[in-house]
This record gives sequence, C-alpha cells and structure tokens, in this order.
Amino acid sequence: MEYLFSYGTLQDLQVQQYIFGRLLKGKVDSVLGFKILENAVYGRYPLVINTNNSEDKVPGVAYQVSETDLKKADIYETSAYKRQKFPLESGDKAWIYIENSN
Repeated sequence: MEYLFSYGTLQDLQVQQYIFGRLLKGKVDSVLGFKILENAVYGRYPLVINTNNSEDKVPGVAYQVSETDLKKADIYETSAYKRQKFPLESGDKAWIYIENSN
C-alpha cells in the first residue's frame, strides 16, 4: 500500500470522486521541513517547498492509494507538479506533489 499526502485540492471530496471514482481513506498527518505557498501554481493552487528546516511543517492528509490511483493523480496534478516520496511526521512515507522545476 502507498500513501499520497495532500495539502490541497485532493482533500476535496468532489475532487476525489472525480479523479478516483470514490472517496479515499486517509489520516491527518504533516510533512516536516516544508512550507506552503498559497496560490503559487497558476495563481490559484498551493505548492509546498522544501526548507530543510525540521521546525517547518505543512499539515494535510495521508491517503491510502494504489498504483493506479497515483497515475490518475499524476494526470490531475499536471506537469506543474512532480511526485516525490518524503517522510511524514507519523513516520510513514508518502508521495507528495512538489514543484516541477524541469
């Protein structure tokens, strides 16, 4: 099982229904060493940036997902983001969408 950490629109139940065809099961968690920038992508969507400062943290939800779910999320998130795995405050590791600087 994989985890996908959401700090933005993937927490919206209508968005989950649209992308995955169901509601996801998740738990509240945080990613350490990151800050959130509101309206950073297309002037509308949030983005997390890695600060490497363990005192910085972004709250969100870690959802249980399949490999198919991750591929669907990749399409939804567009090339503005890239997916990378990071440790969460709980000790779990999760995929997180960060800035795609390529």
